[in-house]
Amino acid sequence: MTEAAGNPASDLRVLEPDQVAGSAPASRSGRRRAAAVTRACLIVADLLLVNLAFITAYVVRYELEIGPNLNEFQYAPLSFYLPVQAFLSVSMLVTLTLKGLYSLRHGTELLDELGAVVSAATINVALVVVLFFMLQPGHYSRGVLVYTWFSLVLFLGLGKIAARAVLGYLRRKGIGARRMLVIGGGYMGKMIMQQIASRPSLGYTLVGFLDDTAWAMRAHFGRFAVLGATDDVEEVIRRERVDDVVIALPSHSHARLIEIVERCRRLGVQFRLVPDLYEMSLSRVDVDDVAGIPLIAFNQVSIHGVNLFIKRAMDIILAACGLLLAAIPMAIIAILIKLDSEGEIIFRQTRVGRGGRHFTLYKFRTMRKDAEALLAQLAAHNEVGGPIFKMKNDPRCTRVGRVLRRLSLDELPQLWNVLKGDISLVGPRAPIPREVERYEEWHKKRLEVTPGLTGLWQVSGRSSLTFDEMVMLDIYYIENWSLGLDLKILLKTIPAVLGGSGAY
Repeated sequence: MTEAAGNPASDLRVLEPDQVAGSAPASRSGRRRAAAVTRACLIVADLLLVNLAFITAYVVRYELEIGPNLNEFQYAPLSFYLPVQAFLSVSMLVTLTLKGLYSLRHGTELLDELGAVVSAATINVALVVVLFFMLQPGHYSRGVLVYTWFSLVLFLGLGKIAARAVLGYLRRKGIGARRMLVIGGGYMGKMIMQQIASRPSLGYTLVGFLDDTAWAMRAHFGRFAVLGATDDVEEVIRRERVDDVVIALPSHSHARLIEIVERCRRLGVQFRLVPDLYEMSLSRVDVDDVAGIPLIAFNQVSIHGVNLFIKRAMDIILAACGLLLAAIPMAIIAILIKLDSEGEIIFRQTRVGRGGRHFTLYKFRTMRKDAEALLAQLAAHNEVGGPIFKMKNDPRCTRVGRVLRRLSLDELPQLWNVLKGDISLVGPRAPIPREVERYEEWHKKRLEVTPGLTGLWQVSGRSSLTFDEMVMLDIYYIENWSLGLDLKILLKTIPAVLGGSGAY
């Protein structure tokens, strides 16, 4: 918590009602027009890609003759397939629309979009196969339909990746982004703010948050500005031209929820409610009913029993494969480290694992031999805050070490820790004992599970996050674990590592 400079109230510019009516709605209508244009562009692009995919499939089968040999009686001109091409053009767009790919929902994952593309291609090609079987047209090639499926998945998949890259770039520049206000500075409110701030490609610009306690103390939460108390919601919405409001009030403030919702409706802004049940994740709540009466029970943390066995089996298989594939690169890295500076090739450090158990973590050495002795001299330059130490351009790093850290190659020896069971592939970061000594009570929840080589916060901002934000993401992971979440984090780790964003 840091003191806000000056008096925030003195910086507020109160707009008259007629000024507000002319500014905020115009801003929102402009964004609606931009969204409509974006949606139209996506539809046209997909229409072109569907037709290109079908023509490619025809060329592959008939012109390149990839597949069983064709005789003159089996040849069919492209005009024969025009009805099929037209059908797929319409049916694919309808299917993708029904699957929500043109709704421009913020927060949709790339894997979800690619899954929708595969599903749509499968459904529509299957429909064409059924129609061919029922109508029994003249000569046609089943290979064309097979190649059409592959082409649709490939072209539309690449199209979705390109579209996300373009939209993400524009949103990071603030173009087409929706302005969001969070009401509530508690655990869930901070979690929402962290997610929005660390993922600008979602298309939201976080203007700040409202909280009675934080406003009374004139205190911010890290990089998130407190703009006022909850009573100031209308004034802040007008002044900041807010498009979306997220209400994340704690349970004891729910009496004010209806009043805030009515104010949002009156101003014409969209609002969303974050369900709060004693600040517990809804994934840990089991709801049943008896004669219409709801009964609520709390489930245990999901990483136990069969889930723990599955997670451990995946760790062993992937870590063993990783060590085999990385054997030669690791040998080259070891030689470079030895040639670059004095000291051991492997750096060993005591870390804290599940339940507070200590273990030895292995990494490639990226610093000078006297790095630990110099830490006290650099403590004032910590750029993360909290009990952990992170510093850009750390003078203790060697030349090879800087490259290894940027690409996270220094962590390859940790695959041996995964095989041993000290850590998992995915989980919270394993802390140093001196960090744990400075933990607040709520920080210790991250020690309930096995730490990981990568985790949710590593793919959500890496070293650019504050310590409290890291812990909140770790707790979210613990309470919402699933095999699918682990796979998503592992897949997201690849671009996060290659991009090197926040890694130092």
